[in-house]
Amino acid sequence: MRQIRPMTIAALMCAALTLAGCTSAQSFADSQGVDEPLENTYWKLVALDDQPTPVVEGKRETHIVLHTPDASTQNSRVAGSTGCNRLMGEYQHDEHELSFDRLATTRMACPGEVATLERDFLTTLNDVSGWQIDGKTLTLTDEQGASLARLEAVHLY
Repeated sequence: MRQIRPMTIAALMCAALTLAGCTSAQSFADSQGVDEPLENTYWKLVALDDQPTPVVEGKRETHIVLHTPDASTQNSRVAGSTGCNRLMGEYQHDEHELSFDRLATTRMACPGEVATLERDFLTTLNDVSGWQIDGKTLTLTDEQGASLARLEAVHLY
């Protein structure tokens, strides 16, 4: 029977403690409820009017990214996907208010369920007047503060 050297045991213990420390740090940050930033975050649509959004095989997920203003034009651009077509436009926001303007999409034909989702999502974006972030969840609200849509932050890398 081969004997394990004390240095090998020490190295394995250090590696285990290091990995445990990394996991604990991530769990601690998650448990502290750190909010994702509104801008430059990939927001995946998960619910419209408190109804889960369908996931359609072979189609892009419905999402938006609110890009920070371009220094040369001062325009705040929104880009994303309706689940079928690409989405682009402008947005304005402050601490509590958010609105979308000049929304446009590409014009590919969308099958039934995807076409309905696209129509409902675009209607919702036109009705948005407020926002709130809780951790990794962005809630888009109407003028009365009622939830219109829920989106979740997705980290692409």
